[in-house]
Amino acid sequence: MDRIYSRHGVRESLRARRRSFQTLYIADGVEDAPILRDIRQLAAQAKVPVRSAERDKLNQVTPQHQGVLLEAGAYPYAELDDIFARALARGEAPFILVLDALQDPQNLGSLIRTAEAVGVHGVVIPERRSAEVTPAVVNASSGAVEHMLVVRVVNLVRAIEEIKKHDVWVSALDSGPGAMPLFAADLKGATALVVGSEGEGVHRLVREKADFVLALPMRGRIESLNAAVAGSVALYEALRQRGGG
Repeated sequence: MDRIYSRHGVRESLRARRRSFQTLYIADGVEDAPILRDIRQLAAQAKVPVRSAERDKLNQVTPQHQGVLLEAGAYPYAELDDIFARALARGEAPFILVLDALQDPQNLGSLIRTAEAVGVHGVVIPERRSAEVTPAVVNASSGAVEHMLVVRVVNLVRAIEEIKKHDVWVSALDSGPGAMPLFAADLKGATALVVGSEGEGVHRLVREKADFVLALPMRGRIESLNAAVAGSVALYEALRQRGGG
């Protein structure tokens, strides 16, 4: 059982209805707000029991609860085929985000939030050496992960090979020799964007499987950006090229 917290995380989980739900707790004396009314209405529609709880009890779970806590089933991971089915259903060329051993839940949530905002059809993460979808990730994504198809794979290299079989061009966001400037890349068609981990970047075997290596222009004194920031810039560039700008 997951304990989902924060108002946006709870609301989006109830909206998506991809999990099973047990109980919604609302803190005693919490000030009324439109989003709380939305949460109560969604809980009623999903037939989720609503109970009052002392704020101290919720604080024992997390101080970031914002007055709400939802007991829910485990996050429903998807399969690669689900991503291609979603793209087909939308009549769009596949748009995929691949995360290479991203370990910070905040960065994972932030990137998934951006991915959902720009219309990515699915996110692929490895099972090992990677953050998984936890309540902290739900919170960091403001609930966006509840609407996103997230696939966990045993072998990321093999998953990229499978993605390429669907005529998807794979671009790894990484600096170094041979990297093409991001804004010179063609990201209009079927695209999978690979973002590396916070410390190591894109691993060698993953980089070698990519069709292109892309680098963000850097004109200041620092050498790189946070993984979530760099990935978000690249995702929005792909959206612009795909006609969403």
